[in-house]
Amino acid sequence: MRTALITGATRGIGREVARQLKAAGFAVFITGRDLQLVESLQSELGCPGLAMDLAEAEAAIQLFAAVRQALGHVDVLVNNAGFNKAKQPLAMVTTEDLDASYAVNVRAPILLAREALKDMAAHGSGHIVNVISSVAHAKMENYSVYSTMKYALHGFTGCLIKEARQTGVKVTGVYPGGVDTTFRPNARPDYMRPESAARMIVQCITAPDDVVVHELTFRPIVETNF
Repeated sequence: MRTALITGATRGIGREVARQLKAAGFAVFITGRDLQLVESLQSELGCPGLAMDLAEAEAAIQLFAAVRQALGHVDVLVNNAGFNKAKQPLAMVTTEDLDASYAVNVRAPILLAREALKDMAAHGSGHIVNVISSVAHAKMENYSVYSTMKYALHGFTGCLIKEARQTGVKVTGVYPGGVDTTFRPNARPDYMRPESAARMIVQCITAPDDVVVHELTFRPIVETNF
């Protein structure tokens, strides 16, 4: 049975990825910041999980120790956790905003990928999926911090593709456009449903062994900011 660790698994895309991978026969491990939501999804899926804040520098190491104990090893890592504030002009951005965005959107996925690659390289296979954002391909006013962090993760993913393939490990960068989730302050029913976005990601994960999708960009048909 293949195993998968999904971060940011208690809401939106992450929750649907966890559900769909479980339905596809994966043994999944979930994590998120909200203990009640983690426990609720654990109960639904019958899977192990851990509530933790990935903004903490040591969280990645602690998380992988728990995952190795529960699953033995990790075949698939879905780096889905993200952090964003409402749109704001650069003049309003604080040092705390920068630090928080960097910790979750850049440092955490890099550290998690590092830990995952250790396991995967030893087995000669695996798949690291970084859920980034289509803003990494756009330049949007009042979105400078979030966009910059996603650009950084995009750059890291490109480097990781080249490094990981030497060990037989697949790497995919996913760039979804607008999704109607609670990540947004207002509902957008004209945007993609979380389960639709998750289906695209799961298709990459379950692709034939001789196929790797390096970059996947998809958007709702109404989106025009690119």
